[in-house]
Amino acid sequence: MADRIAVITGAGSGIGRSSALALAATGWSVGLVGRRKDALEETAGLATGGRTLVLPTDVTEPDQVAGMFAKVKETFGRIDMLFNNAGGNVPTTNFGDFTWEMWRKVVAVNLDAMFLCANGAFRMMRDQSPQGGRIINNGSISAHVPRPGSVAYTSTKHGVTGLTKSIALDGRQYDICSGQIDIGNAATPMTARSTNGQLQPYGQMAVEPRMDVDHVGQQVAFMASLPLESNIQFVTIMATKMPFIARG
Repeated sequence: MADRIAVITGAGSGIGRSSALALAATGWSVGLVGRRKDALEETAGLATGGRTLVLPTDVTEPDQVAGMFAKVKETFGRIDMLFNNAGGNVPTTNFGDFTWEMWRKVVAVNLDAMFLCANGAFRMMRDQSPQGGRIINNGSISAHVPRPGSVAYTSTKHGVTGLTKSIALDGRQYDICSGQIDIGNAATPMTARSTNGQLQPYGQMAVEPRMDVDHVGQQVAFMASLPLESNIQFVTIMATKMPFIARG
């Protein structure tokens, strides 16, 4: 994989960092994308194996995303894999109290930014020689079953599934494949509140099990390692005992 180039959004912590380190350890060169330069540099300092490129970028801004891909092309000449990972949420809020501002904040990063990054990677993969590449979108178990008070997060993750399928269909003629990894309760800063309890469908709080985030990074690295003739379209990885099956 020494000549393979990956770009990972949200690479400054959590799932993005774990995936970047897993890929670098197997020889990939990795573009590290995120808003915080210091966090990206910390990830780069932990990497062993392949090269890393720190790319501070607000992925909700079209011009910044375009500039990021231009820098990847200038540095590496091509892109072989995008892990479209950056995402966010707002506090649990009943639908009746959910505001437009809250909705837009979540949609901007979880869906608009997903489109911008996937679109930029797709164009680069289509136009490079040899043609092709792989786009992996970070969905969520919320792409299947919602949590209470999570209308924007749930809606965007259902939207990511449509994005994944559309890329897979439109990319066939260019040797571009796309897949989706749906993750449940990896031990990251975003799920830290699970250690104090999560609101359950029956209206009470309960502590939910979490899993080692490196298991997710290893799964992303495996998906990325496949030849383009093979694709993992959808995969779910989650803490075994978390209340996902039959929740709601």
